[in-house]
Amino acid sequence: MIEAEKTTEGTKRFRSPDTALIIFIIIFFAAILTWVVPPGAYERSEMQVQGVGTREVVVPGTFATLEREERGVIGALIHSTGMVLKAPILGFTDPDVVQVIAFVFLVGGAFSILQRTGAVEAALRRLVQASRRSRSLELMMVPLFMTLFSLGGAIFGMAEEMIPFVLIFVPLALALGYDSITGASIPIVGSMTGFAAAFFNPFTVGVAQGIAGVPLFSGAGFRMVLWLVITGIGIVFVMWYAHRVRKDPERSPTFEADQEKRRSGLHLNEVDATFTARQKAVLAIFFVGLAVLVWGVLPPDQGGQGWYIVEIAALFIGLGLLMGLVGGLGGNGTATAFTEGVRQLAVTGVIIGLARGILIVLQDGQVIDTILHAMASVLEGTSSATAAMVMFGCQTLINFFIPSGSGQAALTIPLMAPLSDLVGVTRQTAVLAFQMGDGFTNMIVPTSPVLMGALALGGISWTKWAKWILPLQLVLFAVGLIVLAIAVSIGFGA
Repeated sequence: MIEAEKTTEGTKRFRSPDTALIIFIIIFFAAILTWVVPPGAYERSEMQVQGVGTREVVVPGTFATLEREERGVIGALIHSTGMVLKAPILGFTDPDVVQVIAFVFLVGGAFSILQRTGAVEAALRRLVQASRRSRSLELMMVPLFMTLFSLGGAIFGMAEEMIPFVLIFVPLALALGYDSITGASIPIVGSMTGFAAAFFNPFTVGVAQGIAGVPLFSGAGFRMVLWLVITGIGIVFVMWYAHRVRKDPERSPTFEADQEKRRSGLHLNEVDATFTARQKAVLAIFFVGLAVLVWGVLPPDQGGQGWYIVEIAALFIGLGLLMGLVGGLGGNGTATAFTEGVRQLAVTGVIIGLARGILIVLQDGQVIDTILHAMASVLEGTSSATAAMVMFGCQTLINFFIPSGSGQAALTIPLMAPLSDLVGVTRQTAVLAFQMGDGFTNMIVPTSPVLMGALALGGISWTKWAKWILPLQLVLFAVGLIVLAIAVSIGFGA
């Protein structure tokens, strides 16, 4: 609950509500929505998508309103109350979320082994010292790392993979005089701007183009320009904020928490910058592992293996064992570091499961297809440019309910692609509208287990993050509208 705290001056202020409370409130309102919106459903069929595999897609023109199950007012209240209370456990047991939570625990355990060797801390101290001797290096660190994460999002759909990196970049940001938000934004904003403006992402561009009947990864030139623009905007926003916080640390929403992190030694400001041969070997193993990760997650038609959560987690477990051995932790020390890492991520796992509960409630009420049908109906009879922008707005709103890129593509593209033909919008532009609508709000929607997990790992409440990133969201939405207007005017993909 929201608690009032006394400041040193004796006045009172409100503390931001806990992330778990925010999610419970949204679950409650999702239950209310199921009373207001009539249930409905589309028929679904399986479709083979080139380079991606089989996807279940909706069949256009098959939407039908469903009859609510007769329970009476008391029975309906009991059912809704039950769903609100069951949503958290159902969120935990959702097959997709179970994998994400296990992934976070296991990869977090591997990173704990890496940290226990002292290799990351030693390397970061060296990097911090070098940056203090070179102003240009210091200024380039945030843009460089954000660009690398953005490339990951643009090429192989980096999402869950970036979560553990929060553990590295928050201490780095604190050491450079920034704050936790700056550190977390390097992997979060970096990867998600790349994800939103991707040119090869198989989970969004690949799935959507396959369903829409557009040549796979066509239009890459236009998307590369988009990627440069969106990534540049993200970097400028983060650097502008970081500069302000460095000049006046109390501007930071996480100032008090960051002071505590610095007191606990998470700031890397110690003079000792010893970097042993063992630590260098550990880091070498880690970076080789990252290279293997990049190769593994690429689709087979791009020379990779098409790995996903299970394979990536297995890779990190292997890396953890090897790093513990080379780092001199021994069997018991490695196991202890691993379990400690898992323990520290318990809250993160809880947040991910709770966030999924929102979608569980909406699915139980069978209102998601109704909302989708209403949005699709709005497009009929509009001009080409307006239709493209409305598509973008619809996809943005739908992303709150379905934060999965491939899941949203399978649900919406079978409807948006034929509609685009009717309103004079190319299917390539419809895919572009989906891509940006799905991607931009991944940085703010509390229904995204990836975002909530990353924020929990960085010790940042969703309310503070949402307030911080809202201006960037507004800028990106405006840029998205401009991009779609350009796409329509040049007949993108015609």
